[in-house]
Amino acid sequence: MAKTLTILGIESSCDDTAAAVVRHTDGQSPEILSNEVFGQTDLHADFGGVVPEIAARAHAEKLDVMVEAALATSTLSLADIDAIAVTAGPGLIGGVMSGVMCAKGLAAGAGKPLIGVNHLAGHALTPRLTDQLEFPYLMLLVSGGHCQFLIAHSATKFQRLGGTIDDAPGEAFDKVAKLIGLPQPGGPSIEHAAKSGDAKSHKLPRPMLDRDGCDMSFSGLKTAALRARDALVTAQGGLHPQDQANLSASFQAAVTDVLAEKTRRALALYLELEPKAPAIAVAGGVAANQTIRASLQALATDHGVRFTAPPLKLCTDNAAMIAWAGMERFRLGLIDDLTLAARPRWPLDTAAPAMLGSGKKGAKA
Repeated sequence: MAKTLTILGIESSCDDTAAAVVRHTDGQSPEILSNEVFGQTDLHADFGGVVPEIAARAHAEKLDVMVEAALATSTLSLADIDAIAVTAGPGLIGGVMSGVMCAKGLAAGAGKPLIGVNHLAGHALTPRLTDQLEFPYLMLLVSGGHCQFLIAHSATKFQRLGGTIDDAPGEAFDKVAKLIGLPQPGGPSIEHAAKSGDAKSHKLPRPMLDRDGCDMSFSGLKTAALRARDALVTAQGGLHPQDQANLSASFQAAVTDVLAEKTRRALALYLELEPKAPAIAVAGGVAANQTIRASLQALATDHGVRFTAPPLKLCTDNAAMIAWAGMERFRLGLIDDLTLAARPRWPLDTAAPAMLGSGKKGAKA
């Protein structure tokens, strides 16, 4: 008889407090019964970025509310839950600790198994939740705090092919938006402004395309955008709306070109494995950018490889992906106890050398 599992997921690694309930029956597609998210954008708006102390306090205030909302939407109670999965890292340590302590309390009080989930694994396994991809597949995880190419061999084995050595793309989008006077979060603002801009108006660099491998760098691109802005301000005394649009389009085009070329290289390495059902997936907040998606889709089509990207609401941080990653671990018998610790850093590929730097939206792993 097919076994059905129902998992409560909790996510609080950065500035989104989230809870979700996911159900899966062997041989069937998973069901997201609820997926509740409380965003903190308004709380951090005056600071130009996420303030860890404010984020942690907001998580502590909202976690129980979101869990109650997720259970209510799913029409289930804690008694109907088979296990509780929680992001145990990497991320802003105050937020991660808030989520872990909440999950521990629920697990202890309800007598339910506890499963610590790597936040990056949540993103990396999302294609299994949404599209039932078979292992191995190539994953581009691209967000505000992380950017790396991974081959997902299994729910617990990830091989990193490369990643950013400094700023993550999402962080670069935020910083460039701020320096050209666009509101936060920067990704959506730049994408919107770029629609009316000229992507060829500014000759911005494509960092590290002259180097072999799949590593990336976006710090220099951000600096180039700053210099382009300063040149405009010096020449005309300020920025006009069309200047913002042109800079946005040029910056977005540069990021897209870098991601596309590095993805092409990662894809070549992945295809050497001769997978039976080759596929490339993209996840993380920046995966919501339609220009970047279209570029990666075209690349996959050219190589005859399946391309998947999650629905927009599952690109950004959410608890459904944590519940699903917990589901994968639970089926393998991987359960934690109340000694589960919050971790600011937690690499998926422990054999690969550590990536450098720490983005404002979370420690790189």
